[in-house]
Amino acid sequence: MSISATPDNSPSTERPPHPVPDPPNGELRRSMGTRHLVMIAMGGVIGSGLFLSSGYTISQAGPLGAVLSYLVGAFVVYLVMTCLGELAVAYPVSGAFHIYAARSINPATGFTTAWLYWLTWAVALGSEFTACGLLMQRWFPGVSVWIWCVVFAAVVFTVNAISARVFGETEYWFSLIKVIAVLALIVLGGAAVAGFRPLADSHHAFPTLFQNFHTADGLFPHGMSGILVTVLAAFYAFSGSELIGVAAGETDDPTSAVPKALRVTVFRLLVFFVGSITVIAAMIPYHKVGLDESPFVTVFSAIGIPYAADIMNFVIITALLSAGNSGLYSCARMLFSLADEGHAPKALRRLNKRQIPMTALVVSMLGGLASLLSSVVAAQTVYLVLVSIAGFAAVAVWMSIAASQFFHRRAFLRDGGDVGSLAYRTPFYPVVPVAAFALCLISLVGVAMDPTQVAALYFGIPFVAACYLYFFLRRRFRTETTR
Repeated sequence: MSISATPDNSPSTERPPHPVPDPPNGELRRSMGTRHLVMIAMGGVIGSGLFLSSGYTISQAGPLGAVLSYLVGAFVVYLVMTCLGELAVAYPVSGAFHIYAARSINPATGFTTAWLYWLTWAVALGSEFTACGLLMQRWFPGVSVWIWCVVFAAVVFTVNAISARVFGETEYWFSLIKVIAVLALIVLGGAAVAGFRPLADSHHAFPTLFQNFHTADGLFPHGMSGILVTVLAAFYAFSGSELIGVAAGETDDPTSAVPKALRVTVFRLLVFFVGSITVIAAMIPYHKVGLDESPFVTVFSAIGIPYAADIMNFVIITALLSAGNSGLYSCARMLFSLADEGHAPKALRRLNKRQIPMTALVVSMLGGLASLLSSVVAAQTVYLVLVSIAGFAAVAVWMSIAASQFFHRRAFLRDGGDVGSLAYRTPFYPVVPVAAFALCLISLVGVAMDPTQVAALYFGIPFVAACYLYFFLRRRFRTETTR
């Protein structure tokens, strides 16, 4: 049973029409299916962090430590996604994170969550475009990076401006390219470690199965501190899986599509991340991996894949465009949803004839371009602040999702709701939301212990406080002016 929000913010047990029809005016069109949701979430997660930075995580924690860290990260993703499933079916609206928090916790938390998440992806947009431009220098060294930034920004904007269906379809194929690359690494790399390597140079020395896991410095060469840093990196690496909640409002049948997409996404992320990390660690000594090139390039070159560096350059550019594509979509829907709730200018609520929030889309693109500009002219000041807040926001949004599910279910039970009637319910309540919230909070404590990441707290916590303060002052001003 789907639960909708009533004017007094209390849960309602009325079942909406099924499937939800496309609204003629004023609402977003529900045009995406399960496969789109899965690939949108996969596209938000599988990116340059896996293709470029996975070697660094292995070098920090050691082979076994890196695998364990990603297993912990996948477990936390599972906890958060099960909380997200119940909320997304209860509130199948676009840009839903702040709706969950506003309905279940309080409007100020919803407002803060929305702006945290919007800033996360706005900063990501600038970073993705810049990285794409730099990677294109491999093939077109005579073309300036800023030209490629403009080209890729135009492509991503156009895809989002046509329709939600076109966005979902484009993201499906972008993500499919990345998935194929990861599967190729797991299958071919795993076969090479097992002794089957027909393409490889016969003179290339391969380690035996899991030989690299027994290092000269033990199973955990850098101790528990290295594992802690890697666990934090794994948390951030998995951020983006929550995009399913953002897209729920444009899914043709959220009651069945969202839970199915969540289950498939969590399973695939576990296989892809842990599988690829295991293969990389098994093939490359931990003290050499990822120091001078993508570990994917190292593995593919060792296996004997021709043009491995060029192939991975293309895959990484695709990964970055995919992230930018999802980021712009998420930004626009957050602004649309904020305006719908009365927390942003009503102009951001306006839809064009294709039912796309074009004003919100344009403003979000301008935010991404402003982030791009700050990364060039103020990298050590403004951009550092933005990146720090964005990193903090990834875990803060997960905490908001877990807390929202806890309070939502509690209100549902208090009002006499039957848990068995829910179309999707978070298992083992209240253990799952409490554990998800606690583990995310522990990761933030770990951030405080890491000098390279502590800036996320220095800027993130004041930003959250400023959002709460602005919300309460604005509401108080409105109350006084209406008396």
